Amino acid sequence: MGEPLPHIADPAGMIAPECTALIVVDVQVDFAAAHGVIGRYGTDMSPAERAIDRIEALIAAARKAGATVGFMRVMTSPETDSNTLKTWMKRRGSSGSEAICRIGSGGEDYYRVAPEPGDIEISKLAYSSFHGTDLETQLRARGIDTLVVTGLTTECCVDATTRDAFHRDFHTFVVSDACASFDEAVHHHTLKVLSENTSLLVTSEAVVAAWARASQDAQR
Repeated sequence: MGEPLPHIADPAGMIAPECTALIVVDVQVDFAAAHGVIGRYGTDMSPAERAIDRIEALIAAARKAGATVGFMRVMTSPETDSNTLKTWMKRRGSSGSEAICRIGSGGEDYYRVAPEPGDIEISKLAYSSFHGTDLETQLRARGIDTLVVTGLTTECCVDATTRDAFHRDFHTFVVSDACASFDEAVHHHTLKVLSENTSLLVTSEAVVAAWARASQDAQR
């Protein structure tokens, strides 16, 4: 879809496990599963499923290499819905009757991935994983200055999180095949814009290979 995107072929020297966090954005039932809110509208969920296949491999590689893993999650209630969100939805003709990632609905649950002890977990209300959270504090406390970003969706929460990370002086990498939109053109163009303004693009294969070498080096 569109012109080829620029990728870093070998990011090994840029994503050292001791100062890098793998960020998993919003891999949740309502965003990724056929029985979630988006899926119930008849949306083709295969882009999300393919991205999660790669996210699973990245999580395993990060854990083995000793990189930090961070799980971001939208957690909402009627009381936390912002006025701007409700007004925006109303003005664009949406009733907003089926809210997303409601606490207690099951839609807010992780889908196919899950944190383990020692991982970072962030609950958020808005698109950016930094907005109204202590994500930056937790990352700084671990000596993290580099983020490898994955998740859903490319044009929304991945984009917002990546831009906010850049503004907070984190080096940002976006894994192009481990994030997804439900419109391939939107996915492609978002990656293009991020690569031109804030981030370096990498593939899941390149990141897994880099961390595998780091893991091997640590065992020598």
